[in-house]
Amino acid sequence: MKLAILSRAPRSYTTARLRTAAFDRGHQVKVLNTLRFAIDLSTDEPDLQFRGRPLSHYDAILPRIGNSVTYFGTAVVRQFEQMDVYTPNTANGIANSRDKLRATQILSRHNIGMPPTTFVRDRADVIPAIERVGGAPVVLKLLEGTQGIGVILAPSLKVAEAIIETLQSTRQNVLIQRFVSESRGRDIRALVVGDRVVAAMRRVAKGDEFRSNVHRGGSTEAVTLDPAYEETAVRAAQIMGLRVAGVDMLEGQDGPLVMEVNSSPGLEGIEGATKLDIAGAIIDFIDNQVAFPEIDVRQRLTVSRGYGVAEIVVHAASELVGGPLAESGLRDKDVTVLTLHRGPRVIPNPRPGLALEDGDRLLCFGKLEEMRSMIPARRPRRVKKLPRTPIHEA
Repeated sequence: MKLAILSRAPRSYTTARLRTAAFDRGHQVKVLNTLRFAIDLSTDEPDLQFRGRPLSHYDAILPRIGNSVTYFGTAVVRQFEQMDVYTPNTANGIANSRDKLRATQILSRHNIGMPPTTFVRDRADVIPAIERVGGAPVVLKLLEGTQGIGVILAPSLKVAEAIIETLQSTRQNVLIQRFVSESRGRDIRALVVGDRVVAAMRRVAKGDEFRSNVHRGGSTEAVTLDPAYEETAVRAAQIMGLRVAGVDMLEGQDGPLVMEVNSSPGLEGIEGATKLDIAGAIIDFIDNQVAFPEIDVRQRLTVSRGYGVAEIVVHAASELVGGPLAESGLRDKDVTVLTLHRGPRVIPNPRPGLALEDGDRLLCFGKLEEMRSMIPARRPRRVKKLPRTPIHEA
């Protein structure tokens, strides 16, 4: 395998460990500075240049995109994807995980436990928002921040309001999140590779510090996760579109609460705590996956005229409820069910004999007109004439 590690810090522990693990396994590996790429869109095929010269062929890349170069870095990763080069973390996955609000919005629809969170902009909405998450004390988070930077514990309503007002005056966007007191300055970092957790550690904050990040002086210890924590970590990473991720979770009273999904997790702390060759596990996973580059499914499936991807919800009054998928009539309408979502469960390529239930969500590919006919019309198709008085007081 010929592997490129996209990193601006070739001497950092994580980059050096990944390079060493790849080299020890007989792979060709180079560390390439993300900012030295040029995206070439002047030819018939998507291409890249590096240091002003055409880039040679690579079987896979491993992005280590820093927070300060997210936009350009994800553009480079996206170009590799268009060139059918395998990457365990897609450009969309990296961008989604980097924005804390966007990540929370995505995870919230998939039954992933998270601390109650809210986001407001107007000053008048701040106190009601704090009350919605359970009142002070609250944790305030900048939307883009790493290693605990931009995370503040506000002990009272007045302090929280003052901090938010100050941050917003500097054009910073702030998340308001419930302070999970039972976590007691501790959290879990699970390192997900593919569909399993390869290592996990508990981080404990130093002294009165509530942030447990290693970079803030927190201590670490290896832990064996309960199945609920392991399943939550893997699902959170997969939902974000990441195959290599560090998932940070609080130990809540009712189970795991996901705080963050990190697309470029550091390895020094967790390898030191667990004494496991995590870098080697990442390289082995990439080696096994190079034949299956990540594909933008919607982009690929919607290039045929009249065909596309849509989600069909099975309602209680639908004649589909109770019957097997094979008798739903979808195949006769040239519609194929790719995935069935049933609550938190995801059933890929569901078998024909599977009975459909109320609330099932079918991710389908097929004729758009046929799929539209199965969804109740919500808008009139004809555009009405402009009223004589187009603007009036409500």
